[in-house]
Amino acid sequence: MAQVTATQSVTIAAPPEKVLAAISDYSTVRPQILTDHYLGYRVVEGGQGAGTVAEWTLQATDKRSRNVLATVSVSGDTVTEIDANSSMVTTYSVAPAGAGSTVTTTTSWKGAGGIGGFFEKTFAPKGLGRIQAELLGKLKTLVETGRA
Repeated sequence: MAQVTATQSVTIAAPPEKVLAAISDYSTVRPQILTDHYLGYRVVEGGQGAGTVAEWTLQATDKRSRNVLATVSVSGDTVTEIDANSSMVTTYSVAPAGAGSTVTTTTSWKGAGGIGGFFEKTFAPKGLGRIQAELLGKLKTLVETGRA
């Protein structure tokens, strides 16, 4: 099995503390920035930062979906979601960037083996990268307009 990884970044004109607070808000902010690829999103426990548990279905393509049950941890400037249903781990790291912040999200999982794994490793990061870019774009708009 090969490790599959997708990464995207965005710069947001807001201080890191504000951006990290928005990313950690699974009750109010997260539902506003999710794309159409996230179905059935709900908070199971908590809702703010570490200890939050949320679930959703990630509809990557018409034929590929993944049921996610994510437990959230926060360490310094990084929010981590660990999926109980798979090997998938997603991190959101926030770093100062001039007068603002750069957010980098990385999702990794153990992909399939064989020829299926080859295609997964080749194409899945591009598709997930587009989903990540859309989510980060919505986060940027929300934070910069002051609604986060």
